[in-house]
Amino acid sequence: MGIRKVSVIGLGMLGTQISIQAAYYGYDVTAYDQDAQVFQRMIEKIKGIMGFLKRNPTMPRAEWENAVSRVKTAKNVEEALEQADLVIEAIPEDLEMKRRLFAQMDGIAPREAIFATNSSSIPVSRIESATRRPERCLNLHFYFPAVAWNIVDIMPGNKTDPDVLHSIREFVRSIHCIPLKVNKEILGFCFNSVWRAVKRQTLYLWGEGFVDFRDIDRSWMVMFTPTHGPFFLMDLVGLDVVYDIEMSYYNESKDPKDRPPKALREKIERKELGVKTGKGFYAYPDPEFGRPAFLAIKE
Repeated sequence: MGIRKVSVIGLGMLGTQISIQAAYYGYDVTAYDQDAQVFQRMIEKIKGIMGFLKRNPTMPRAEWENAVSRVKTAKNVEEALEQADLVIEAIPEDLEMKRRLFAQMDGIAPREAIFATNSSSIPVSRIESATRRPERCLNLHFYFPAVAWNIVDIMPGNKTDPDVLHSIREFVRSIHCIPLKVNKEILGFCFNSVWRAVKRQTLYLWGEGFVDFRDIDRSWMVMFTPTHGPFFLMDLVGLDVVYDIEMSYYNESKDPKDRPPKALREKIERKELGVKTGKGFYAYPDPEFGRPAFLAIKE
């Protein structure tokens, strides 16, 4: 199952990175988004994130920027899927939207093309029946390869062909990412399941007024990651995306403790979505956690 031509549908923060990562490592990449200008906007935001995190991708940064020109952008889905060997869907976390797109792709893409969803929370078993090729569908969830968070969850659906899984693991390795093999279906996959436990508790502490989000991040930065904390990571993902993911868990469990806090919804209504809008929990491009005073002992 040789993969040569990769199509990416959806050019948000992750779709853009996936496209550039695959193009740099030699794949013929065609990408599509309904917003024709979003690709260039995302590139500028990603470069800004590289800057204040002081982290580079899996190749020299200048080469990452040069690889942008290797990504071909399509005018429509039909053009994007022409002769595709692998299609990676990276649209918002909306099950019905994803099912409609998979059904559309199924009628356009070559019969042998593999369909992967980059969903952060939705198992492909809930999407695959929208196609006539469930054996060629799987979860392929990237994290943030532009700053060398180059891990990728790989999880099968109900009928995924083992040969497809093998081909995808080899594809992930070929673009200098680490495949995280999920043997059976679970919401959140591998690392996201761990991250979700952290995210749920931090949102609860903030949303119910127990602790200021800055102090949660300060404690995290001292204990684990000196450059940032959980609330920056949520800003980076996008608070609208975080909310949709948390609602996926809530809709699954119906446990009131899984429902994201009202305060998060209010931030979304104010268009405070994080890095992509310039304001979330922090203001960008100069977030306060990046300043020395953030961890100062004295006032």
